[in-house]
Amino acid sequence: MEFEAVRISPGEYRGDALLVGLFQDGPEPAQALAALDAAVAAMVLEVISEEEFKPKSRQKLTVRVGGDTGLRKVLLVGLGEQAKYKPESLRQCIGEGARALKAIKATTAGVWVPPLSEGGEEATVEALVEAIRLALHEDRRFRSKKSDSEENGNSNNGGESKLTKVSLVVAGEGDYAEAVRRGNILAEGTIFARELVSAPANYVTAVTLAEQATAIAEANGLECEILEKEDCERLGMGAYLGVAQGTDLPPKFIHLTYKPAHGTPRKRVAIIGKGITFDSGGLSIKPAKGMELMKVDMGGAAAALGAAKVLGQLKPDIEVHFIVAATENMVSGHAIHPGDILTASNGKTIEVDNTDAEGRLTLADALVFSEKLGVDAIVDLATLTGACVVALGNDIAGLLTENEELARQIRAAGEASGEKFWQLPMEESYFEGMKSVVADMRNTGSREGGTITAALFLKQFVEKTPWVHLDIAGPVWTEKQKGYTNRGGTGFGVRTLVRFVLAQ
Repeated sequence: MEFEAVRISPGEYRGDALLVGLFQDGPEPAQALAALDAAVAAMVLEVISEEEFKPKSRQKLTVRVGGDTGLRKVLLVGLGEQAKYKPESLRQCIGEGARALKAIKATTAGVWVPPLSEGGEEATVEALVEAIRLALHEDRRFRSKKSDSEENGNSNNGGESKLTKVSLVVAGEGDYAEAVRRGNILAEGTIFARELVSAPANYVTAVTLAEQATAIAEANGLECEILEKEDCERLGMGAYLGVAQGTDLPPKFIHLTYKPAHGTPRKRVAIIGKGITFDSGGLSIKPAKGMELMKVDMGGAAAALGAAKVLGQLKPDIEVHFIVAATENMVSGHAIHPGDILTASNGKTIEVDNTDAEGRLTLADALVFSEKLGVDAIVDLATLTGACVVALGNDIAGLLTENEELARQIRAAGEASGEKFWQLPMEESYFEGMKSVVADMRNTGSREGGTITAALFLKQFVEKTPWVHLDIAGPVWTEKQKGYTNRGGTGFGVRTLVRFVLAQ
């Protein structure tokens, strides 16, 4: 799909459809549509009146105009209240509008919306490209050419989008090519993560993730180091390898490094993504119902690799290390038992109280590895606890840290990206329940406060470096289509990580 920013009057656009954004509390429709061709505006206003259309957020109305106007249809999209008009609200509304363009089988479309007050037309263009690309993404890799519903003409999604060219109508004199590029790159990185999360465990393994990391490095000039099992043994990564011993597939400890091409980096950051490509629960096996979704347990790794793909193209002056301790958590004669004791790479011993609390074991060694790199900050993302989903639902990720500046930066990056985080307390007294009779600690605590105790466990493997833990168990997957998000893997975290790094 090609995007271009064009300096024309909206009334001059010619194509299959013109998408027009209207405020709920903005100018009257006649005033707002005054820049359209007079004949087109008259037809649109007539339908607005007949349908009693109110441009509330994400409300849509399609008007066929045709004739010799050079336009087939005008698509009105409600932008809601002007005071709430921000990049994320625009992305959500335009995501719905993009699906409407798909439904009317438009191949060319213009988009005309008011510029954002935050960032002006450059931010507007970037948000539009991001939203349209993400809304129209459909993962059809594992389908035959047509589904049964499409063969029978009953498809709910209208099949694949036919949109090939989108013209973004702007009024300013700037060069918007970079904004278009950034929007495309952010969308591509998010789609990359979505597809990793959505793919089943027989397609995405630790080996697959290592191959993807290598490809990202080769395409974008990053350094890539893949530590094999023997390398991890030499580094004493007993916690990670304890989880990995239950699967027949080889573990892969992935370390990607982006370094600025010129000069000394202003900061050095490590991003760790949990990379359990399938989580059976191990000998503490999960219930059968819902286990098929345990392919998403590498959502943190997908976000980290998606961010590497984006930052490798945007090339900030920040050095970034992307780390994934990838493996499966499986049941076998080699799997760890409840009660086993593992020794992490910092020498601390862990009694395995529950083999289904495996992600924190892999993250423990990844955190130790990251801190030894001498970075200024560490961010880890993990689909770590069901408790976080119970507490915050499916749309909000948990944020835990003792560093308030890092918390502020993540919240700001999340707000700019439309990804929601809620900070939970690091209540030290809760760690009492994780003390072991026979080892330094157990890998689980009491049922209460499970997200907090998981973060307190991870804290034992970070000595001095500022660190923030993001529990993304809820928002990494969705069964609902909304705004620019489709059913399946969401790619949650990619855009927040990118904006976090760019803001350093």
